[in-house]
Amino acid sequence: ACGVDDVDQATPSADRGAASSRLLDVDEFTEFLDAESSAVLVNVHVPYEGHLDGTAAFVPFDEIETWVDLPDDRNAPIALYCRSGNMSGQAASALVDLGYSNVVDLDGGMNAWIAAGNELLANR
Repeated sequence: ACGVDDVDQATPSADRGAASSRLLDVDEFTEFLDAESSAVLVNVHVPYEGHLDGTAAFVPFDEIETWVDLPDDRNAPIALYCRSGNMSGQAASALVDLGYSNVVDLDGGMNAWIAAGNELLANR
């Protein structure tokens, strides 16, 4: 009986795990963007401090839930980043709470991007 109860109790957290965002390092983030051609790359950092090439939108991290261009498809790939990873982590959690299941977050943000030898663009 204990085993059955354990499975029942584990199910909700397993469901949540399936709908969590993924924290990716710079290489993994780049691979995700290359593999997911329809991915929406979103800079959620405020204030503006530069952006990655290919950025499709600039949405303040604390306004992501009301972003008018949020994909209708909750499985759509969404890639988030900010300067250090804090704001994008909050935005990723908010999207997961809304039911989005394919959200990735750049670990270390633009700081890690630059440290890996990549460039930031300065003009929107």
